[in-house]
Amino acid sequence: MNHTRGMEIGECTALVTGGAHRVGKAIAIGLAQKGAAVGVNYHSSSAAADETVKELRAVGAKAIALQGDVANPAEVDAMVTRLADEFGPVDILVNSASAFATDQFPTDDMTVWHKTFDVIVHGAFHCANAVSPSMLDRGRGAIINIVDLSAWQPWPGRGAHSVAKAALLAFTRQLAVELAPSVRANAVALGPTIPPTRFGPEQVQRLSDRTLLGQWAGGESVGHAVQYLAEADSVTGICLTVDGGEQYGHVRERFDDTATTRQKPVTD
Repeated sequence: MNHTRGMEIGECTALVTGGAHRVGKAIAIGLAQKGAAVGVNYHSSSAAADETVKELRAVGAKAIALQGDVANPAEVDAMVTRLADEFGPVDILVNSASAFATDQFPTDDMTVWHKTFDVIVHGAFHCANAVSPSMLDRGRGAIINIVDLSAWQPWPGRGAHSVAKAALLAFTRQLAVELAPSVRANAVALGPTIPPTRFGPEQVQRLSDRTLLGQWAGGESVGHAVQYLAEADSVTGICLTVDGGEQYGHVRERFDDTATTRQKPVTD
């Protein structure tokens, strides 16, 4: 097994699952702007995927839309094979496909639980399993999994999502161990990133206020994090958090006097 260092995005083929819209789209655009050939995976959002591909090609990148259910290993294999035939074997895999349905516990309906794990955990497993043999053979590759703060802080009514994201983070570390030294595996953890269209101004502002920086991160910031991890040849097994400081926002809320004012230090 050879270890190839110094992988540059402009020389790579990337596969972004869930790449048709929102965070996945932002990641795909960022990789395309760096010169990567990009496969945009989607499950049912064909129109959005086609639009994303048009935007990627508009910046001069090679890009194709790839329909496939990441929970189905046969469909994943077919998708990876088609991308390799078009642009070459996958060098960068970004597992961004997710599921975010509400669920209750206890419950008699296991549908949400199983579907969420099929997309977030099993989907990432199938994709990594499909691309890693070629990465190992060529001595290069980067796998980047997209998680969020629920991996550490459980969200009420989102048990399946929270536990699945925690499992995906654990899978990231396992991949780093299993695939070293040729292939690196890392994660990016999100806080408020791109406001959903259904959110009103008050809801957007409320979530902004929960962060230390008082803002949503934006898709471009996540794209930059992914780009860094794709090229950082001495970084593996870590999670880079892009959340505007939301994970520590509660600390500021406990001390209202320092949340809005900063007192001058006493020097005498």
